[in-house]
Amino acid sequence: MKLYEYQARDLFTRYGIESAPGIVASNPYEASEAARKLGGACAIKAQVLVGGRGKAGGVKIAKNPEEAHTHAGNILGMTIKTLPVRKVLVSKALDIEREYYMGLTVDRTDKSIVLIASASGGVDIEQLAEKQPEKVHRLAINPLKGASDEETEGMLRGVFEKEGLLTQAMDTAKSLFKLFMENDCSLVEINPYALIKGGELVALDAKIVIDESGMFKHEKLEDMRNREEYGPDELEAKGWGLSFINMEGNIGCIVNGAGLAMATMDIIKLFGGAPANFLDVGGSSSPEKVLHAFEIILHNSGVKAILINIFGGITRCDDIAKGILQAKKEMDLSVPLVIRLIGTNEKEGRALLEKAGIEAHEDLVKAVQKVVEFV
Repeated sequence: MKLYEYQARDLFTRYGIESAPGIVASNPYEASEAARKLGGACAIKAQVLVGGRGKAGGVKIAKNPEEAHTHAGNILGMTIKTLPVRKVLVSKALDIEREYYMGLTVDRTDKSIVLIASASGGVDIEQLAEKQPEKVHRLAINPLKGASDEETEGMLRGVFEKEGLLTQAMDTAKSLFKLFMENDCSLVEINPYALIKGGELVALDAKIVIDESGMFKHEKLEDMRNREEYGPDELEAKGWGLSFINMEGNIGCIVNGAGLAMATMDIIKLFGGAPANFLDVGGSSSPEKVLHAFEIILHNSGVKAILINIFGGITRCDDIAKGILQAKKEMDLSVPLVIRLIGTNEKEGRALLEKAGIEAHEDLVKAVQKVVEFV
């Protein structure tokens, strides 16, 4: 779950991380009033859940409230990467002497949380790591133990050479880690982490991504969920307990288990096809969930065939078969279906389908080859 900058900034404040003063505005009048309260000069920043807003013209500097009104009006009328801008953050302009970077993310290969810092902030950290890796400092942290002060200081000293800056950076790194762990984050980022006149380090931007799998533990964070992050089909699927993501292909996929769903899409690509979606019906699928899976997939008029790949463990193949038959009865399934059914109660499931004249494969490769032939 992604947070808007102003939401992430609020979380930073809760954890004692110094940020630039800012006020959210939904219209030009509110923006000009916010600029007046903040002392005049300010940055007007589009609040969207995608990157590249600066390059798209979604960040402007206003010298006074009148300019804030004009810039806000222009930005609030923009669409950035298909997403309309409905709010702006009016952020107090600060006298910046230097820009750093600091962030935490998950390193799945190393099975650790990694603290990243650089003296070259304000730029895309991924590009910097690729082109000038020597400028990016990393510290792998065991999530169960955390990092010692000595480890953290040793890494940050290569970025923040002055003692006063190092002390501030140490405090921020500790607060970021606490925020990261307590809120089940997958990314927490400050870019730029700015040194302002007077020697203070301040977060000028805030980016937080929370692991969706941990949201059940955070009822208060649920209030921060933003509907623009999800398409209407994804929201509908979530309501039925389905994990769904739209893609650009023409083969609809209904699969049980996220890992199997990923592998299924890989095999479709291997044989020259293109998956239209990721859809995991979950471990224990009722016939109704299968029916709703069909409905959501068929919202996409580009789907030319549907592959159902079930490897039954907790999921019962006969439940899946009942869902398929219910969909055939209640819906206009005008596209071909290819079914691979194996595992718990597969004999019962096959018998139900065969009685209705529907073939179910055992071999996944053959099923994928057949669905690719259809499209």
